[in-house]
Amino acid sequence: MANGQNERDGQGESAAGRPEVTVHDHGGGVRSVEVPIPDNPLGHTLVYVVDTDRGPVLVDTGWDDPGSWDVLVAGLGGCGTAVGEVYGVVITHHHPDHHGLSGQVRETSGAWVAMHAADAAIVRRTRETGSERWFSYMEAKLTAAGAPEEHVAPLRGGRRGRSLPGLSPALPDREIVPGELLDLPGRRLRAVWTPGHTPGHVCLHLEEEHPSRLPGHGRLFSGDHLLPEITPHIGLYEDPEDATVTDPLGDYLDSLERIGRLAPAEVLPAHQHTFTDAPGRVRELLAHHEERLAGLRSLLQQPLTAWQLAVRMEWNRPWEQIPYGSRNIAVSEAEAHLRRLVKLGHVEQVAGSEPVTYVAV
Repeated sequence: MANGQNERDGQGESAAGRPEVTVHDHGGGVRSVEVPIPDNPLGHTLVYVVDTDRGPVLVDTGWDDPGSWDVLVAGLGGCGTAVGEVYGVVITHHHPDHHGLSGQVRETSGAWVAMHAADAAIVRRTRETGSERWFSYMEAKLTAAGAPEEHVAPLRGGRRGRSLPGLSPALPDREIVPGELLDLPGRRLRAVWTPGHTPGHVCLHLEEEHPSRLPGHGRLFSGDHLLPEITPHIGLYEDPEDATVTDPLGDYLDSLERIGRLAPAEVLPAHQHTFTDAPGRVRELLAHHEERLAGLRSLLQQPLTAWQLAVRMEWNRPWEQIPYGSRNIAVSEAEAHLRRLVKLGHVEQVAGSEPVTYVAV
């Protein structure tokens, strides 16, 4: 456990029909609950519980699943509070392992739910867009990326009556404004806009002296932006109705440098564990992406589609072992890197190619 965290667990209670729960006490009125993500190698989301003068405020909520909800409720009990006492919910970004249980927390407690406007717009569009539109969009996108027919065909069939999970996430009722303090009476929590993983991702800077008096500037709830051992996924900002050419990787690299300059004493991420030396971790991630971009330029000495590039990129397992859905994510990440290389003038589209191929210049 990093930096003097204490751990309390209810694992012995499972025999009585209650969920196994792990709670970490980070000191200074901040705790976290490990809320499980079903069937996901990440294992869990760290939901942070911040004491305020009006009651606890949650940073993220975890996946919308009955078992995850039971763990969150039990975990809040382990923190000495209850879900009905929650004053507010601050969402770092719209992904379901962070935003999933927000609506249920609000229904139970009357808490407000806050999110950056860019991610709130995605939530709104997701609720308004039918699953058939999403399947059509993904089919066209993957076809343009050069995906083989056997990969695209299930999407074409899926348009007929198949639904997608997470298409009705809770609408936030407050907007997180970058640079402003959030409504946490008795605390100083300031929003830092860090787009890249999503267009509206925010980190949250707790501008208070670290309880262990570690050197640095307060503590940072980093969501998925800055993780101790994982390189966050940077793919395209998906929106079936928006043809704007964005640069998510460029956004992410700029955001990383901003967090590095902030130099918090401790980082409290949404996955894995807390850590210090945020500037050092930022340098590692910047170097990783610089190396990856250079490697992709080498691969693109011959024209390749986004799919062909993804197949040749280095992942945490061989391409043949990557599941269907994860391959879609990998192609999105390849496209984000291609957009960055095009913007830098290192790569260009091959005129007239269909599907579109790219080549180094």
